[in-house]
Amino acid sequence: MMRYEEENEKLADQSPCAGVRANLKMCLLESDCCKIHKKTPRECLRINDGTVPSHCQALRNSFFECKRSLLDARQRFRGRKVD
Repeated sequence: MMRYEEENEKLADQSPCAGVRANLKMCLLESDCCKIHKKTPRECLRINDGTVPSHCQALRNSFFECKRSLLDARQRFRGRKVD
């Protein structure tokens, strides 16, 4: 799996979920949906036709959880909920 951040390279966006967002974007851009079908990453996430790999879907879920954790004030005090 290709990661966005290299050894000496920093993201311009320093928000808490920027690393997960960049990894998701790179994963989607490397997928068949963007390469072969010439769709945007946003369109690839909307449709569920099997052209987006499962590890990209896992990154999408991680990005969602990261964004949700920023909004959940209880989590700041109690910690992450373990399933």
